[in-house]
This record gives sequence, C-alpha cells and structure tokens, in this order.
Amino acid sequence: MVTAEDVERAEPLIAGEVRETPVLPAGELSRRVGGSVVMKAECLQLTGSFKVRGVFHKMSGLGPEALRAGMVAASAGNHAQAVALAADRRGSHSDLFMPSDSPLAKISAVRGYGGEVHLVDGSYDEAAEAAREFAETEEGTLISPFDDPDIVAGQGTAGLEIARQAPATRLVVVPLGGGGLAAGVAIAVKAKLQGARVVGVQAEACSPYIDSVAAHRPIGARSVSTICDGIAVKRPGELTLPLVERYVDDILTVSDDEVAQAMVLLLERSKLVAEGAGAVGVAALLAGKIEPARNAETCVVISGGNVDASRLAECIRLGETAAGRRLVIWTVVPDRPGALAALLRIVAEHGANVMDVEHIREGVELHVRETAIELVLQTDGPKHGELILEAIRGEGFSARPER
Repeated sequence: MVTAEDVERAEPLIAGEVRETPVLPAGELSRRVGGSVVMKAECLQLTGSFKVRGVFHKMSGLGPEALRAGMVAASAGNHAQAVALAADRRGSHSDLFMPSDSPLAKISAVRGYGGEVHLVDGSYDEAAEAAREFAETEEGTLISPFDDPDIVAGQGTAGLEIARQAPATRLVVVPLGGGGLAAGVAIAVKAKLQGARVVGVQAEACSPYIDSVAAHRPIGARSVSTICDGIAVKRPGELTLPLVERYVDDILTVSDDEVAQAMVLLLERSKLVAEGAGAVGVAALLAGKIEPARNAETCVVISGGNVDASRLAECIRLGETAAGRRLVIWTVVPDRPGALAALLRIVAEHGANVMDVEHIREGVELHVRETAIELVLQTDGPKHGELILEAIRGEGFSARPER
C-alpha cells in the first residue's frame, strides 16, 4: 500500500523538477453550481499534465545501470511526454509506445522531448503489451503510468499542494483513469484535511472502475471511444484499484457532450486550455452529478491541457452544440438574386454569427425556382436560437432546426 508518509517523502525528491501549480478561483463555475469552487491547474504543469510528478519520483530511485538501459513506457500521450522529458534530463533515452490514434500534438511533443515513438494499432492496452515485450527483449526499464507505488506517491504531491494552497477545501474532484492520480491525491488530502471527501470522475464511454470497485477485482471496459483519451484506460491496476476503493469516496461518469461543454467553459471563462480528460471534474459539477461542498471549498483538478488544435476546435463545436449555442437551420428560399441576402439580413439583425452556408439542390423535393439553404449559426443559447427561428418564419420563410 501507499501511505501519506510515502507521498510526503516524494515531495522533496521532485521539488527541483516539477512546478507547484496554482490553485485558481473559478468564479463562473462557482456561480453556476452554487458553491465555492477552485481549480488545481495541473494543465500548467511541465509537459502540460500531472504525469511528471510520478515519473520524476520513480526515476529518482533508479541507479546508473537502469538509466543506461533506457526507459520504456506505454501511454496515450501525457505519461509518454513525462518519461521522455525525465529521461532526457537524467541522461537516459526513452522508447514510448502509443496508440496509433493518439493526438498528433502529444506525439509531436514526445518526440520534441527526445523520446522515440512507436505507434501501436489499438488502445492503451495494446500499447502497454508492446511496451512490456520491448522492455523484456531490450532489457529496458519499464515505467508504469499508474500501477506503481512510486508513481502513485509522486502523483499524490498534487494533493499536498491542494492542502497547503486551499486549506478550506472539503471536496476534491479528480479525473480517474488508471487511478494513480486519484489514489495519490486522495491519500494526501485525507491525511491533511480533516473531513475531506474525494470523488473520482471517469469518461462514460470507458469507466471500468464502476464495475471493478463493486466486484473488488479489476474488470475491463468494452469501449475506449471518447474525447477523454487521457483516462481511457480499459482496466484498473492491481495496485490502484484497492487504493481507490479505500480512499476515493465516490466514482461518477460524464458524457463526451458534458466534457466538451466543460472545455468550452474553461477556455472562455477561466482562460485555461484543458484536454478532455482534464475537464471531467468540471463536467461533473456543471452537469449536477455532484454537489459542491457546503460551507467550504470544492477543488477540481484540471489534470492536463494537451489537446490538438484541430481536436480542440471539434470539442468547441461539440460543446457549443450540446449547450444549444450552435444552431443548424434548414429553409427554402426563391432561387433568385437577393433571396439569400434577405435571409442573412434577418440573422444579422438578431445578432447571430453565421458559421456556414450551404445551397442544397440535389436529393430534395423543390420547385424549379427554389433552393434549399442550410445555415450553421453560432448563438448565445437556446432562447436566442428560438428568437431567430421565429424571426425567419415571420418574414415568410419556412425554417426548421436540424437536430
């Protein structure tokens, strides 16, 4: 087992290697959920995620022979970046096995830190098997992303910082993938903050801890199709499962739509770029799946911010759609000069932003002098969208929203 003393011993060993990330106020989030919420911004950590804490702690105990042999790891991206950076700083080299569909930004970053990337077809589990086989063949040092007591203790240092920086915290909401961060933070927080609760949040599409905790043994998940790739771990660890059972008070799941809305809120109102896995705690609060602490602070851990620009744009689109801030309207206008301009004038007068316009003449029943128009609009919410639809209809156009 990993103890609070293990976490405290880890902190000075990594102090010169990692940042003490800030705890930031979350004013808009607090307003929406009706409680005082702060954010532990691990998205501002070196490599953009908490993973460096555990990796630097693990490598602090490795001798010269292990460093010469090189580091080997499997990861969807964040752990790989941490291993590549730590290996480079310690004069070692690293081979990182990543799922072939890992975000390009993460693959590029791993290479930028000096790591040798090996892309593997499948999910994290297939990458982990490839890494294990490579480490055995090449006699490299395999560094687990979560199922290692040194890794858990290193990740737990984030919990020690929360206790120092936000001592009024009585509820910590933390992403839950393999379980290293959730277990480590829970161990530290419960040792330092009397009466504090810790809630782990998984992606709805990949949430093996729900069944595994109920069965008291690791049970694999069926799917990993989610924008929360950083926590899409199909199977809990043999070490982390009992730690999560013991120290984490509750486990929740959130949908990709809910996560995308949380990412948009963090970007627009807190000026933080969070990847899907990093935003699940905010998503759980926004969706009302957990109530904020009463007469105390709730600290939500933003665990990472490594997301492709293209994927971020897709998440913004998904989040705005889920929040009713993107509206697709299908209408028919006379096929003559000025008809489209009249339609767009109505939209402009009502303050919507036109994202896309498409003429549709094929595959629909139209009069020879008509054309169908599909408009993609950005609005400030569902009520605004309804107002625009009413205005369009009021000018004689037939219009319906596309769901």
